[in-house]
Amino acid sequence: MATETTSRAGRLPQLPLVLAGSVGLAVAVTAVAVWAGGGAAVEIPGIEDAGALTAWGLPVARTLADAAAVASVGALLLVVVLLPGGKKLSPTQLRYLNWAAAAAALWTLAAVAALVFTLSDLFAQPVGEIVSPAVVADFVATDAQGRSYALMAGAAGLIATLCVGIGTARWARLALVLAVAGMLPPAFTGHSSAAGNHDAAVTSLALHLVGVAVWVGGLVFVLIVAARREEQAADAVRRFSPLAAWALLAVAASGMVNAVVRFPSLGEVFTSRYGLMVLAKAAALAALGGIGWWHRRRTLPALKDGRRRGFVRLAAGELLLMAAAIGLAVGLSRTPAPGAGDASLSPTEELLGFAMPPPLGDFPWTPLFTQWHFDPLFAFGAAAAALLYLAGVRKLRKRGDKWPVGRTISWLLGLAVTVLATMSGLNTYGKVLFSVHMGQHMILAMTVPILLVLGGPATLALRALPAAPKGEPDGPREMLMKLLHSRYVKVISHPVVASVLFIGSAFVVYYSSLFETLMRSHLGHTFMLVHFLAVGLLFFWVVIGIDPGPRRPPHLGRLFALILTMPFHSWFSISLMSSTALIGEGWWSALERPWVEYPMDDQYDAGAIAWATGDIPVLITTIILAIQWVRSDQREARRVDRQIDRGDGNDPLAAYNAYLAGLHARDRRPANPPTTTTPTEES
Repeated sequence: MATETTSRAGRLPQLPLVLAGSVGLAVAVTAVAVWAGGGAAVEIPGIEDAGALTAWGLPVARTLADAAAVASVGALLLVVVLLPGGKKLSPTQLRYLNWAAAAAALWTLAAVAALVFTLSDLFAQPVGEIVSPAVVADFVATDAQGRSYALMAGAAGLIATLCVGIGTARWARLALVLAVAGMLPPAFTGHSSAAGNHDAAVTSLALHLVGVAVWVGGLVFVLIVAARREEQAADAVRRFSPLAAWALLAVAASGMVNAVVRFPSLGEVFTSRYGLMVLAKAAALAALGGIGWWHRRRTLPALKDGRRRGFVRLAAGELLLMAAAIGLAVGLSRTPAPGAGDASLSPTEELLGFAMPPPLGDFPWTPLFTQWHFDPLFAFGAAAAALLYLAGVRKLRKRGDKWPVGRTISWLLGLAVTVLATMSGLNTYGKVLFSVHMGQHMILAMTVPILLVLGGPATLALRALPAAPKGEPDGPREMLMKLLHSRYVKVISHPVVASVLFIGSAFVVYYSSLFETLMRSHLGHTFMLVHFLAVGLLFFWVVIGIDPGPRRPPHLGRLFALILTMPFHSWFSISLMSSTALIGEGWWSALERPWVEYPMDDQYDAGAIAWATGDIPVLITTIILAIQWVRSDQREARRVDRQIDRGDGNDPLAAYNAYLAGLHARDRRPANPPTTTTPTEES
């Protein structure tokens, strides 16, 4: 038996060779793609050139940085999500945490090299002639690409340091979040940021990177645990399978959006070098999807039965194909997109990401519904939220359980209003007019949350998700329960904390330089919108939410929280209307808005919109809270009636009457009862 096992092990791909071959293949494909796409430097007489070292060193450094970042994410994903464990990391988890530290160290070095080569490339100077501490520091401080690679290197270095001393799952989760965030800064400074519709391009590229990191990094480390015969290999692969499916969907959808915004016409896909490389990458993606289907159909059941040879071999081939796709992606980043140099963007287009929209005119509502711009984050997020919710409802009905139709309608309507606020003319003009921006803010913070919290998504998830078998690691249902009753949620769901975040954040954003800073980048603007939506969801969940939580205040307390919060909202609105200083003046001045004659009038309108649109949601919320209060009392009365009808001796009304009778008897008792004495005592 031992001989057979050894023989089979000998026929399996050697893991170090597979990993080294993947990195080598990625670098080789990168070099070929850079050469084929025309991204290599061509020396022109009379024009300074950065040299061959920079021309080839920059894509190689980017490839190594991407590969190391993916490895860091994959190792941390294995430790945090795929391997079962408790609050303290097991020896197996700690071992793979060391892998994450090593990958993060390589990531740091590659990011620093990419920073240096990018500096050399932008200034067309050889590395030895331009690189000095002062020049590099100035490049990081003044240039977006310099800052992006500096942030990446800083995040990678912090992860490498943290992973050495981490011993708990909480810190490992923090390192995973930091690793995913550390991959994103360069996405906002490459081809995507220079595209005509850079909002969609940048967001889709960021989603693309996250999907690739989860997919490729997770595959690398489930392959490692399977090849090393770890006891938890089957569990890790089982948990990774649905993550891989969602990552594939995110990579395909975001890649499609990112490609569409770059091509002036469909014909460019088949006639340009950039288009042919996109087609090659799409073919690799389709092949990877087929391999994933074969995994789910054949190799995963075999792995569960202890037969790992088929999974390891197929996963090794899949990893090599992924490495080639990563090399193509890096080559694409050095290849000029079709029409990239045909026309230069105006300063306003560079700020907004699109051309200045026409004035609202005499019919101000019409452009708000015609000036649409696609945003992958909100589009894909809303679509995923709708599909998951409907899948949960379908599962409940399939097993005979009921789910109120009104909750489903409320959830879907909330998602539809979110899409309307973030992709219609409300978002387009929200970057141009403060009044429209404030209307968008009010919709996301006060209208959408009411609809979403009444949908009860957490309650639906807890009813639809299966419970983990006894003795098995926590599943999604158990993790959701822990989150809802965690100390963090307990703190932020306190009515006082939720109210302060809801109102205080508006004062902090608008009455500081933060508003102008956030408006100057798509990432900042998106963060602001998500923040307003999040604090609105938190506040209205506390007031009228139906999902469970660590603290559910009584209805009277919720009413007080609502009543006490709204005067501050009115105060904020009045302060906007009466302010003599223009909020975000630097941003509005940078835009070419010839049809906006009086910016202060627009700010006055913003305050009026905030005041008017705040009253209606408050009135609706008060009515909903009153209905919930009445229904709660009716449910309590029915519960008492059922106890009385059962006659099991637990009649709360009889117990209360007995309590009152006891109080009455105590009150009728003399304060100083007379004492009786015996004849012996009198004598």
